Amino acid sequence: MMLLHEDRLFPAEESARKVARALYASIRNLPIISPHGHTQASWFASNEPFPDPATLFVQPDHYVFRMLYSQGVSLDDLEIGQPVVKNPRKVWRIFASNYHLFRGTPSRLWLDYAFQELFGMKERLSEKTADLYYDAIEAKLRTPEFLPRALFERFNIEVMSTTESPLDSLKAHKAIRDSGWKARIVPSFRPDPVVDAEFKGFVEQIELLGKQTGEDTASWKGYLNALVKSRARFKALGCTSTDHGHPTAQTADLPQDEAAKLFDKIITGKSDKNEQELFRAQMLTEMARMSLEDGLTMQIHPGSVRNHNRLVYEKYGRDMGADIPRPTNYVDALRPLLDRFGNEPKLTIILFTLDETTYSRELAPLAGHYPCLRLGPAWWFYDSPEGMMRYREQVTETAGFYNTVGFNDDTRAFLSIPARHDVARRVDCAFLSRLVTEHRLDEDEAFEVAHELTYGLAKKAYKL
Repeated sequence: MMLLHEDRLFPAEESARKVARALYASIRNLPIISPHGHTQASWFASNEPFPDPATLFVQPDHYVFRMLYSQGVSLDDLEIGQPVVKNPRKVWRIFASNYHLFRGTPSRLWLDYAFQELFGMKERLSEKTADLYYDAIEAKLRTPEFLPRALFERFNIEVMSTTESPLDSLKAHKAIRDSGWKARIVPSFRPDPVVDAEFKGFVEQIELLGKQTGEDTASWKGYLNALVKSRARFKALGCTSTDHGHPTAQTADLPQDEAAKLFDKIITGKSDKNEQELFRAQMLTEMARMSLEDGLTMQIHPGSVRNHNRLVYEKYGRDMGADIPRPTNYVDALRPLLDRFGNEPKLTIILFTLDETTYSRELAPLAGHYPCLRLGPAWWFYDSPEGMMRYREQVTETAGFYNTVGFNDDTRAFLSIPARHDVARRVDCAFLSRLVTEHRLDEDEAFEVAHELTYGLAKKAYKL
């Protein structure tokens, strides 16, 4: 008995399934390029064992505890937000007894992949098998083969990017570099805490940025210089990309004297919502300018109403599974930035969306024209077989394959990385097999495209 079928996600029709199998066989063992995610560099710097199954599978994965919370499971009972899980077996039993909630979700595919491929489990997780799973996983976590670095190598990860604030010391990245371990783990520059006035402690963090860089961040010029220096510090440790998680895709290109006046108002801590949005918009354009100068690829992840559940935010903090997609405008919002930098072939801006209605109407036409634009893969709520297939169907006709950037896992849950990439590879092979069997793409071309979607496009877009 196996938890996963070998032909999962392939077409039901036999001739297309045969092509999908052949395509998948050609790319299934390619190295993983993980150019954007939220794993912790400290895991690999210290290389200490993961403490227990609950800490590994439940605590860091907002897909998991979000679903449980939606069905009335207490976040306190799951010990979410705690620095250490004190009752991991209890947390695991709650998770196991509610595992049926994940039927039909991508989380189920990812979890079953890890359970089967890493821990050799054959019987489905449930209340009945909770302790069987816990004991088997815990025992393996104590072995050298399951230390973070050993798993990184076992997963065949060629390069992995984490995501850090400009204020991060990057101590863990330095420790990895200085250890002599040959793995490539690089930071990504996420400036949101010092460009978004809605962040808690925003003004204090700008002051800290000034102290860290030796710049006067009470002035517009000094603030921009501080960001340039911070980016250079990241780049020195292998960073190749920035990431911007703004509520919208709005950009602006104000005259510098107006931008300076806006900044002066922003750092008083007394700006209004419109001024905060305009400042974020201006900073996307400033970041594009900096990327053109220092070569860092720019990612824009807009469209999430973050921390929608006020009670959860106030009690547990940010990023606790209460983020909700919203409609997003790209055509008008990006125009100020594109008017200035859109025709620069040396600039790479990767656009993501949580608004699928924009794929064929806005994003694919934009990326299919502007040299600086590329489309990121189906993201977050749509990092699913159905979401990936909708993405390919809606963007390929206008943007083609080569204005996209392959796949990134964007995960906090380290053990889900190979599972997520496997799902993406299977879905892409299923899509390509359909084009082949419909005589829209020759088979030799499909093999080339499969390789690019799996490996080449991500390396190129993220300069890895």
